[in-house]
Amino acid sequence: MQSDRITALYSRLSHDDGLQGDSNSILNQKAMLTDYATRNRLPKPMHFIDDGRSGTSFERPAFTEMMDLVNEGKVGTIVVKDMSRLGKDYLRVGMYTDIIFSEKNIHFIAINDGVDSKNSTGNDFTPIRNLFNEFHARDTAKKVRDAMTVRGNSGKYLCTSTPYGFLRDPCDK
Repeated sequence: MQSDRITALYSRLSHDDGLQGDSNSILNQKAMLTDYATRNRLPKPMHFIDDGRSGTSFERPAFTEMMDLVNEGKVGTIVVKDMSRLGKDYLRVGMYTDIIFSEKNIHFIAINDGVDSKNSTGNDFTPIRNLFNEFHARDTAKKVRDAMTVRGNSGKYLCTSTPYGFLRDPCDK
């Protein structure tokens, strides 16, 4: 029965997402998801949080825990802030939302993107949005690699901590 199943409130924040401001913060996501579940009377809300985990991989502890419960038939609804919180791999996100969640009779909601598996009118652009999320992740990774290459080629130190026995230059962050 649907009311016996939990509502999984899934939050994820990678290190790169954290650079984009507080709107993606775990605290903000938790508050948004809790408020949504309360306003919509979703049964038994339970948070699953992957902090510091990239959306390009689905090997994330809280996501794996949530999917174990999905496979046991204990999840009735999954709510995320937006599609990029679920993941940034176009094909894998589509596999979960279009195949696995559908087969397991899971109501999937991405609040900010207007995605609701029970109301297909808002889902027309979801595959395109997922593709852009993947492109964004690839583009960000390329920019970080390029910046590190430039720093290394110019003789700049690439690590975040100063080696033992050395002092950090106070004039060069």
